[in-house]
Amino acid sequence: MRQRVAVIDFETSGITPGRDCRATEIGVAMVEDGRVVDRFQSLMNAGVWVPPMIEQLTGISNAMLKSAPPAHRVMRDAAAFVGETPLAAHNASFDRKFWDYELAQLGLARRQDFACTLLLSRRLLPQAPDHKLGTLTRWAGLPAAGRAHRALADAEMAANLLSHLEGTLQRQFQLADIDHALLCKLQKVTAAKVKPYLRELQAKLVV
Repeated sequence: MRQRVAVIDFETSGITPGRDCRATEIGVAMVEDGRVVDRFQSLMNAGVWVPPMIEQLTGISNAMLKSAPPAHRVMRDAAAFVGETPLAAHNASFDRKFWDYELAQLGLARRQDFACTLLLSRRLLPQAPDHKLGTLTRWAGLPAAGRAHRALADAEMAANLLSHLEGTLQRQFQLADIDHALLCKLQKVTAAKVKPYLRELQAKLVV
């Protein structure tokens, strides 16, 4: 049994959260035992303007956001959906800062850590052509979940990638129970030390 994890993806109006840069869409794919078991998705209107370049990339227009529910309501619902479930994202440093910023607008704070499928794939799948989410999805033969750069599709692809990474750990290192804490530790281990680290962990489990 693999631990339940909430895999998150944001679409945003820019790179760094602030008064003029906010989340425009959130997707959450709840993954458990290797499959997506629940989903949350919504556009979110934070009153910001989306530049044409980002509108073209995501397909999320300013007109769409005008009729979207307010960001504070969406984020409150998303936070309730996730609860205390461990978190993950592809390139988690990006999604984490928006998750934290949007929570802070509600007077809330994150308690759980983020596992990062980008960092983990660099360590466990060094042979991949690159470690972009779309590339890894195609390279590993994982299901495409929909249009790239839409929050739920990207969250589901990251969830499938997380399950693939957990399966890689199980197959290569015979680790039966892979929990979120192990993933968070592993992503901080340098690529050169990953195999010795896992072999040492495997030896402890055998003993």
